[in-house]
Amino acid sequence: MAKEIVKPEALLHYTEETISAYSNLLGREVAVNMLLPPDCSMSKIKYPLLLLNDGQDMKALKVREAVEKLVEDSQIENIIVAGVVAGDRLQEYGVAFQRDYLKRGRSAKAYTKYVTTELIPYLLYKFPVQPDNECHTIAGCSMGGLSAMDLAWNHPDIFKKVGVFSGSFWWRKRDSLSRFYSDHRDRLMHRQVRNGKKKEGLKFWFQTGTLDEQGDRNKNGVIDSIDDTLDLIVELTKKEYRPFYDIQYYELEGGRHNLETWAQAMPEFLKWAFGK
Repeated sequence: MAKEIVKPEALLHYTEETISAYSNLLGREVAVNMLLPPDCSMSKIKYPLLLLNDGQDMKALKVREAVEKLVEDSQIENIIVAGVVAGDRLQEYGVAFQRDYLKRGRSAKAYTKYVTTELIPYLLYKFPVQPDNECHTIAGCSMGGLSAMDLAWNHPDIFKKVGVFSGSFWWRKRDSLSRFYSDHRDRLMHRQVRNGKKKEGLKFWFQTGTLDEQGDRNKNGVIDSIDDTLDLIVELTKKEYRPFYDIQYYELEGGRHNLETWAQAMPEFLKWAFGK
């Protein structure tokens, strides 16, 4: 009896397009790179949204490859990805409530307002995005990760999950070389969480690499990027967020502060954020 030949299903192919519009808030033309499920425009289905800072890096982060493979393997559901192409990263990213000690982050408040009042409403209007904030995730790498954390923390009405790859949680109001510097007082994201209230339902995913950097401010043998991330996790647990349930931490042995490492971590993040 002849053996039945099972033909493999056609590979899933997401589509890419770029939308662009001038933002008075940012004073520039803002491009957003979109990654859309097949037949998205003809579907009546509404999809979860991933908003990604530094959208110009989506190819290097291998977002499309990761999404397509995970969907094909039935590990995540179909999603829509919107990657905001960065302008002046050291000014538009940061924390909205205060500039750092070098006066960087002066446009972070405007960027926050752009995302929350211009971009998200437009995406909901233009694309089949789930309107429920439970289906909205924001993520970013390095400075973009700090920005993503700040946006999620201050706008849980819009985002319920945040992913941070090698987040710049060193962002501080005083030079670390100052005799008056204190990790406890001067790191701005930590202080914001410490002084804030718990945002019910908010979930966090943090990634670091053991070779993210060489700096070790407190000389404890742990690089600053890991210390800063773990210290932020401690502040979150003090607000009664639960490790392994509300907070996931992913440390990559040999991981560096670069796109290759973050691309390696991307599938783990996507499974956490959109896993079935």
